[in-house]
Formats: sequence, C-alpha cells, structure tokens
Amino acid sequence: MNLTTERRNDIAIVRVRESRMMYPLLSDFSSTVTDLIGRGERRVLIDLSSVGYVDSATIGCLMDLYRQASAVGGSVKLAGVQRRVETMLTMTGAQNFIEVHHDEAAAMKSFGVTDAHD
Repeated sequence: MNLTTERRNDIAIVRVRESRMMYPLLSDFSSTVTDLIGRGERRVLIDLSSVGYVDSATIGCLMDLYRQASAVGGSVKLAGVQRRVETMLTMTGAQNFIEVHHDEAAAMKSFGVTDAHD
C-alpha cells in the first residue's frame, strides 16, 4: 500500500495514497497505524483525500484502530473524506465513533492545533 507518515504538532499523520482502499491492501495500513499507537502516538490523523472507495473490511479496520487508540486514551480522526467514502462511513455507523473532517486543517483544529503548518 502506498502510505506516508509524518509527525506534526504531536500528531501522527498517515497519508493513504491509493484510490481504492480494500482488503488486500489493509495489512500494511493497519500495521502502520497499530505500530504508531504502540509506540505511544495518541493523536492519529488519517488523510483519505486520495481514496475514492473503501470496502467493509476497511470500515472494520478503521473501527479496530479507533478501539486501539481509545483503549490507551488516544484518538483516530479522518480527514479529506470523499463523498462516496463518507456514505460508507455513515451507512455502517462508523462516523458515530470516528471523527470525520473535510480537510486536514479542520482535523488539526479539532486536535487543538490552530496553525496546521507549525
């Protein structure tokens, strides 16, 4: 899976660079975020702006990551969610747990970061 990670303002940002996020690709993604949480990252932002399609396995994976972060007092938030992906999150009820933001700046602000470029 084409992923990049960076750290800004004590927030781990995982950028997914795939147009479709589905079962065969989830292992790398899940391992990356699980490792971040395991290393002590408590605020994780997942940038899905390149992703136009997710399957049910992806929703399950996101919920698992949400549970892992919550169990250690952290949070996972999504940014750049396209309409089709947002529909899947809504249909499954995942958006009731995982915060969804239209862009990275809004997501960073939700973490209490006022200038997303620090």
